[in-house]
Formats: sequence, structure tokens, C-alpha cells
Amino acid sequence: MRVRSGQLVDDSVNTGGLIALALKRAGTRHLFTLNGGHIWPILTGAAEHGIRIIDVRHEQSAAFAAEGWAKVTRECGVAAVTAGPGVTNAMSALAQAQAGDSPIFVIGGRAPEARWGMGSLQEMDHVAVVKSLTKKALTLASPEEAYGLAAECMRTALSRRTGPVFMDVPIDAFFGAADVPEATEHLTPDLGPAPDPDAITLAARLIREAERPAVIAGGSVWWSHAETELTRLVDAAHLPLCVNGMARGMLPRGHPLFFPRARGLALGEADLILVIGVPLDFRLNFGQPPVFAEGAKLVVMDVDDHRKHRRSEVAIYGDLKAALAALAGAAAGTPERVSWLDKLRQSEAASRRRDQAMTQSDSSPVHPARLIAEVERFSDPDAIFVGDGGDFVSFAGRLVERSQPGLWLDPGPYGCLGSGPAYAMAAKLAHPDRQVILLSGDGAFGFSAMEFDTMVRHRIPVVCVIGNNGIWALEKHPMMSMLGLSIAADLGPRTRYDKLVESLGGYGELVDRPEQIGPALGRAFRSGLPACINTICDPDAEYPRSSVLM
Repeated sequence: MRVRSGQLVDDSVNTGGLIALALKRAGTRHLFTLNGGHIWPILTGAAEHGIRIIDVRHEQSAAFAAEGWAKVTRECGVAAVTAGPGVTNAMSALAQAQAGDSPIFVIGGRAPEARWGMGSLQEMDHVAVVKSLTKKALTLASPEEAYGLAAECMRTALSRRTGPVFMDVPIDAFFGAADVPEATEHLTPDLGPAPDPDAITLAARLIREAERPAVIAGGSVWWSHAETELTRLVDAAHLPLCVNGMARGMLPRGHPLFFPRARGLALGEADLILVIGVPLDFRLNFGQPPVFAEGAKLVVMDVDDHRKHRRSEVAIYGDLKAALAALAGAAAGTPERVSWLDKLRQSEAASRRRDQAMTQSDSSPVHPARLIAEVERFSDPDAIFVGDGGDFVSFAGRLVERSQPGLWLDPGPYGCLGSGPAYAMAAKLAHPDRQVILLSGDGAFGFSAMEFDTMVRHRIPVVCVIGNNGIWALEKHPMMSMLGLSIAADLGPRTRYDKLVESLGGYGELVDRPEQIGPALGRAFRSGLPACINTICDPDAEYPRSSVLM
């Protein structure tokens, strides 16, 4: 209670309002959700504080949209899901956010504490289930803790190795109330310790001594806001760069030190590899030969030692942005290795020439590489691409090249299909002035197709291009080559997914020849609606994969 204009005024607010206030003060602009009685207070609180509510058709999409928001903005994405199945439906997104270091805050409803253990509707101990998938998982005990814990959850998600945080709120605590805090400390994320100067000096010496150095950079560079520092290091020491994950776009196509097509040669013959913000997982054969040269020395730089399985000469963990800045300064003036870079450039050019046979194919059904090439040719330089699929997105990952980071989103190493529509709607909400293009396999499209209803209702004009080959290509082709047969790997041929999108209020069009792709994209964007360009692709076109996806 406070005195205002000579009268007593009740300043208490229910728990949902307090959490919403903490979100608002932390910069949250959108709350992704699906309505459920257990979370009404957070919905009313968000509406009161001017946070736009985007309600989806499945809770996994609410949490995936929060992750998509995080990926494209580097802010903490927020989702609210109801108790029980609402939380379990969101678990795949929590797992994907953990695998990709995406900072998200998922708020769950919970059965009332006063009747805990008696069998209330959707009663479940969510924390016990999700704690292995999150940086932090807790149950809010009282309204008095609501504001402070919500703010701290956001800070935790954005600190050091960024990632998902979960908090559930018993419905009786949700409807409780506490006073609004008058002021609060600004909670700055913890970036980790400053780099050790001796380690920086040793790493710089190794760079100067190396004859065939290479850099592989990954998502921690993006999450650490360190793309400028990485570029300075690469330029200062003339280091060839390869990237994966959210590091795509750190250097533009054509940069003399960027080698996306010569990665095998760069890492496979290097005598020194700088592993910067990237886990040594299956994508890099766990840092082992033949992907990494057997005798190569390693310099590892990251926020921590997560998934670093190979001994390094130098390991620098903590504030990655500061460490890269320091190393760029220490390694400046390193001579250019002309013969090594020339060899890589020849390999890069040869690989691009080989790709032309795919990207210039006139076949009908359409070769997926030709489809990707046509879409990229049509797109604006700052268009955001979202990949959701198997083989089709593998072609896209190879061929789509962005001039800056944050313009390519995909499921990452967890690889959960169905995340694409949610990622795409979040990207369009974050950047309404940009093209957002969802590249979806026909199998992946089936997971979350009803989210086109969400996009129609909320007027989010994403354009989806489906590579429709009527099979689970990522499984069918390897099964045929390894087992001589395929089982449960076929889908319906020429399924009219475009008609589904039309029936939901969007724009749809079927394409089966390469020359139809560009004009169809033009019509889709001019429609101003969520759109689907359903492209019939060649089921025999197999991605030339070099790594084992298991």
C-alpha cells in the first residue's frame, strides 16, 4: 500500500503481471504461446504491459519461435506453455536450444501447490523432466520471488554459454500477488573471465610459426557478438576461414580468406587449426582424422570446454569477444602463406565449378540444387533464409551464401524437423522489412504445417519453398546404398501442400519446371500473404554427403 494524492493505493500485482513486467523491462517484445488455463495470468500480464502475444497451434512451435527469435536477434526469446502436455510438447525445442546454445526462457504452468500429489489436472513435476535440457530449471515458490527470478532467468539464459532456462509456476502462486518493485539492478549477462595474456601470446606465436593454418568458427562467435573481432583476426594473420552453424556469413562470398567449399582440404591438411566457438561434434568428425589432420596442433577458443575432445596446445575459455580482440592484436603482421592460400583457392574454385552441373540442371522434376540456386538468385541481399529438412536443406546449406551473419537459421546439430515455420515467423516479426524465405523438405513441412494458420491470423507474410520429392531422402538414399532396400521412406507423390496453405488463407502455387520458380516467387511476395511455392523435385537427386549423420 502507498499514499497517492492523500489516498491509500494498492500497488500489489498478481504473479503473472510481475513476471510480465520483468520481461518488459528486460526488452521482451513478443511472447509466443498457446492458450491454457494454467497460464492465464502471464497472458493478461503480457497484454497489460504491451508485449505482443503470438498464439500458435502447437506448443513446440511456441518454444521454437522463442528460439528463432533468439537466433535472429541474440536476445532472449520467451515462450509460455500450459501445464503437463504443454510443457512436454515444448521439450524438443528446449533440447534443440540446448544443443545450439540458444538463449530462451520457457515459462510453464503447473498444477496448484495446495493440492500437489492429489491428482490435479495435468499435474506433473516438469522440473525433474526438463532439468537435463536446460541451464536452469525451477519452480516459483511465491509471488514475492516472481519479478526477481524472472529477471534472473533471462540473465542466466544470456550468460557465458547461452542456452535455455525453464520456470514453472503453480496456478495458486500465479494468481497470488506481491508489490511491484520500485527499482531493480540492471542484470548484465556474465560473459566469463578475461583472456589470459600468456595464453594469447602463445597462440599468436603458434599462428606465426604455422605453415598451413586454418580456422573453423561456430555459433559461440555469433552468441558472443564477436563477428567483428573474428574478422579482424582472420585479416590480421591471413588465416583461411571455414564456418558452421550460426557463424555462417561471418565473411561474405568472394572474400579471399573464406573457403566454404575447400573446408575438407583446409582442415585435412592444416598444421594448425584454430577451433573458435565450435563444438567438436559429428559435423567435424569429433576433431579426428580425416576431417582434422592427424598431426595438426589445435588452438581452442570458446566460452567453456564444452565438447572439446582433442588435446590442444592452447585453450582460452571465457569472454570470447575479448579473447579474439586480444589475439587479433597479438597476431597482427603475420606474413601471408601464399602457396597455402593459392592451393585452397584452386580447390574452392574447382568445387564451385563442379556444383554448376547441379545448379544449372534443366531437368523436370526440378533438381533441388537448381531450385535453391533460383531462390537465392531471386532473394534480396539481406533476406533471411530458414532451413527445415534433410537432404533438401543440405543442398541449401551448401549453396545459400549470405553476406553477413544472422541471415541463415536451421535446426543445428539437434536436427529437429518442424522448427522451420516457427523460426520463420520469429524472423519476420524481428525484421518485418526483410524477405523471410523458409526452405522446407516435404517431410519436414508435415510437422508444423498448421502454423500457416498462425501466420495468416497474425499477418506474418513468410514465403515457404517446398522441395517436394515424395520421399524421406535423407533416409531413403542411404538405406538403398547400404541395405539395398528402403523401409518407411516414401511419402505421397506430388502432394498439394500449396492447396493446404491456400485453404488456411495464404497463397499457394505448384511448380514443376525450373523456369517457373522465379515468376512464382514474385507472385508469392506480391501477394503479401504467408505463401507456399510447392516445387516438385527429382527424388533421385541425392546430396553428395561426406559425413556420417549419426
